Amino acid sequence: MSRKLSSFVVFIWLCLLPVWGLAEPLGKLSLKDGSQIYVEILEMTEGFITVKTLFHDGDPIKIKWSEVVGLTSENSVTVVLNSGTTLQGPPSMLGPGTLGIQTDMLDDPIPVAVESVMAINPPVKKAVVYTGNINFGASIITGNTDLKNYSFLGELIARSERLRLTILGRYLNGEANGTLNVRNAFGTIKLDFFITKRFYAYVGALFEQDTFQDLNLRTSLFAGPGYQFIDVGDFSSPYLNTMQLGAEIGLGFFNEDFKRANDRNTVTGRWALNFNWPIVPWLTLFHQHQGFPSIEERKDYYITSQQGLRWTMLENFISTLQYNWRYDNTPAPGNKKSDKQIFLTIGYAFGP
Repeated sequence: MSRKLSSFVVFIWLCLLPVWGLAEPLGKLSLKDGSQIYVEILEMTEGFITVKTLFHDGDPIKIKWSEVVGLTSENSVTVVLNSGTTLQGPPSMLGPGTLGIQTDMLDDPIPVAVESVMAINPPVKKAVVYTGNINFGASIITGNTDLKNYSFLGELIARSERLRLTILGRYLNGEANGTLNVRNAFGTIKLDFFITKRFYAYVGALFEQDTFQDLNLRTSLFAGPGYQFIDVGDFSSPYLNTMQLGAEIGLGFFNEDFKRANDRNTVTGRWALNFNWPIVPWLTLFHQHQGFPSIEERKDYYITSQQGLRWTMLENFISTLQYNWRYDNTPAPGNKKSDKQIFLTIGYAFGP
């Protein structure tokens, strides 16, 4: 091969090299200020589109979706509209503020307004998300004083798009010098069915035992409507965006089986409040309570609540300071109306 021919081949190769480097499918963003950016589209969620650009070798950058008027890509993308419709195909710009999604079902692209796009390539959500914690507390003293106290507390929440299952439980047992001085257990299970994003219907049950309240078993079966006033993602502030607040009302059947006193059962109303606020990633404030006013006897009502602070010690290992309050306005004869419990426990939290 002659020197001139070799030089010509090298010249052509050098000219084509950058083109080959750009041969992978690219996208193009058109912005309101008239600028255009050649990008690789990753995703668009929470009002920001995440892209990789040709001029930036670092981490992907985020651009406000409100600044975008057009989008073109050779790659197929998943587009979620605010109506809940999902389209899949390469996008193109039909005009400022209008996208065309080329699907396999139609020959012509489907026109979509930019402002109606809620997400592009959203992360795949798990069908069911589990969160919860298990906690344990104990104090043991031997010698001149013989004291043994144990407490177990747990919570499990399983959430899908339409359903939410909540299970709460606790058990306390204590002895002083070989004599039992505390033993009680509490559990509740509730299933929520979300009719809309906020409004749901629920059914549930409560079970409680307390040796020193003369109580073999307190049972309540209940149902009614609820509303999620605040949910994860409602606020943009990093201190508020994981806050949750829900409230419920309903009706139920209440039965109390006593050891010595006469058993009681009644139809009740029900109200409940559930509040959970991770103030910072390692510290959470929580409060839950339920009230059961009797419909048959005005002075007969029962309230139970738990509230406290939970903080992370190391990875998923947590510590909890919790205060429980129970109030029975018509207790068994010889018993006080109010019971208070304070726990300092260590445990393990699980979840996404």
